[in-house]
Amino acid sequence: MKNRESFDLLVLNGVLIDGSRKTRFRADVGIREGHVAAIGDLSEATGTVSIDAHGKIVAPGFIDSHTHDDFSLIHQPEMLYKISQGVTTVVTGNCGVSLAPLRPDTPIPAPLDIVVPDGAPRFESFADYLRALAAAPASVNVIPLVGHTTLRVVAMTSVDRSADVAEIEAMRRMVCEALEAGAFGLSTGTAYPPAAQASTAEIVGVAQPLTEASALYVTHMRNEDSKCMEALEETLEIGRALSVPVVVSHHKHMLQENFGNSPISLARISRAKASQDVSLDCYPYNASSTTLHLDPKRLASKVVIASSDPHPEFVGQTIADIAALWQVSKMDAAKRLLPATAVYFNQDEGDLRNILAYDDTMVGSDGVPRGERPHPRLWGTFPRVLGHYCREVGLFSLETAVWKMSGLTAGKFGLRDRGTIEVGKKGDLVVFDPNTVIDEADYDCPTRVSTGIEVVVVNGELTYRDGGHTGARAGRVLRPTRQSAEATQTADLPPPTS
Repeated sequence: MKNRESFDLLVLNGVLIDGSRKTRFRADVGIREGHVAAIGDLSEATGTVSIDAHGKIVAPGFIDSHTHDDFSLIHQPEMLYKISQGVTTVVTGNCGVSLAPLRPDTPIPAPLDIVVPDGAPRFESFADYLRALAAAPASVNVIPLVGHTTLRVVAMTSVDRSADVAEIEAMRRMVCEALEAGAFGLSTGTAYPPAAQASTAEIVGVAQPLTEASALYVTHMRNEDSKCMEALEETLEIGRALSVPVVVSHHKHMLQENFGNSPISLARISRAKASQDVSLDCYPYNASSTTLHLDPKRLASKVVIASSDPHPEFVGQTIADIAALWQVSKMDAAKRLLPATAVYFNQDEGDLRNILAYDDTMVGSDGVPRGERPHPRLWGTFPRVLGHYCREVGLFSLETAVWKMSGLTAGKFGLRDRGTIEVGKKGDLVVFDPNTVIDEADYDCPTRVSTGIEVVVVNGELTYRDGGHTGARAGRVLRPTRQSAEATQTADLPPPTS
């Protein structure tokens, strides 16, 4: 029987890939009051806004499982570089660095400066940060994590050692406060100097509140090259000690001597999954991007400067060319360029494909929204998965690609009201052309908008259409309901009332 109801927004004539990994099917979608209200034949229904999706795929809004958008949500609330990819939800606070909690006098060592650039506001509590986001919504939803490195620089007089008992207790209290405010978990970044001296015991001690909250432990592991397997064992040990789900961030095997090791690490993760909850994310590029390291091994590969505060004129040039121009070593050149970010060409395409195709791998951009020459993953990650790795390479089906960017991620982060297109769920949708969708951003022109993403709807609000942002800022701060891991649901954090 045909539906003759009225809706706020109708998406007609499309083919649904609903985010569950089920086979696509033809159906219309009706949205009312921010929720999916009907799925089926809505050809006789009326809508305040109607979208003809003939020949297009209608999918759940994509969830970026790994971002550093903490400050951009405030500074660039339209979030065009995410909305234009079909992303409707971002996970912030990754790699141990979050914008809160920070005092006005807190030092900002790298990589914390990725999310706390000069002039960024300081929020002394995690709750203050989330209230600010709720009061001035961005165009995307937010899943916030609190960062261990951020806690270290607040609680410790020196980060060049492991924390003492009093400092661990101070950080543990801040984790409790963040979880109560709405953090979905704790992230670590022990590969970076501010957290590299943290012992396993320190991390377990600081993260104790995760256990009662059934919250996530998300980690940029201590090592992603020659000692990757040792770092993975530590990660699994921490997850077991806390009895919480673990997410391995941007899994990779860096540097040429470690290429080809992905089958070993993926097999270890598969074995671990028999007794603990483990998943991972990755970005669809074989070059990484982060703060400019002073590590000779990192500098040995091709390194391109993405941003440099003292020398912006060298953005887009290699560290080798800059060193030659200055007639200094690569190390000395890197020191002169700091604070800076860079792109490192240090991964194997075969490993990338193995990791991306692994069943429990979510898609995360790990983009750093700084400078004029960011890594192209900031603008191109999700269309690249759809267009290059799915359509051109044939790494997996389109149903699997969409699931990796929506339903899988929603499940891992405990989102019961998003991630799939079902009646009653939130109205986060993306309409794309499966025949043309592709990333346009590359290493030479990294900020180009992708092709083939035609419509993006966030919480029922038309936010992106035909290559342009509508100005809508309907994103919400998502907040987990603290129940058992199986019963976890989410609620939107409302703006404060006056």
